[in-house]
Amino acid sequence: MAVILASASPRRRELMKLIMDDFDIANADVDEREIERRCEGLGPAVTAMELARSKAAAVPAKEGDIVIGADTSVVLDDMILGKPEDKEDARRMLTSLSGRVHSVITGVCIIKDGQEKTFYEETFVEFNPLDDFQKDLIERYISSDEPYDKAGAYGIQGGGALLVKKIDGDYFNVVGLPVAGLAREILT
Repeated sequence: MAVILASASPRRRELMKLIMDDFDIANADVDEREIERRCEGLGPAVTAMELARSKAAAVPAKEGDIVIGADTSVVLDDMILGKPEDKEDARRMLTSLSGRVHSVITGVCIIKDGQEKTFYEETFVEFNPLDDFQKDLIERYISSDEPYDKAGAYGIQGGGALLVKKIDGDYFNVVGLPVAGLAREILT
């Protein structure tokens, strides 16, 4: 039996190590934009879970293997903020998040022997107000390489932490994997 994390994310790999040392990595080749189009109108949580399910289902597994797929979305006003296309897009996203509360939803799917268990975790994040200091932080942050491979244009585990006033919920969910909820599902 193997545990396989269907993710290319280095952040998810590190978080998975909090649950167990021995697991494999497989890159799930799915068309995320097509899945998002199929889920249009169903809500961010359903979309995140369907993306996670598609990723887990795309990984070949042997009998007894456990495959874990995950997908994290940053959601503001029921709109999913993807990864920024460029510096201007990152600035727009971070400015729109400032002074407001948004949610971070991670969908998780666990597949073992054809049986699927899918769930999601939601964490609420409040950004600092959009004052001159926040604007300066945004400009410095978007001048780094960090925002461009992250949903919502920020990583709370890096320089994006300076933009955040507070969180309500699972910190690790915001990083990309709800470790406590996942551990409960796969270790019990």
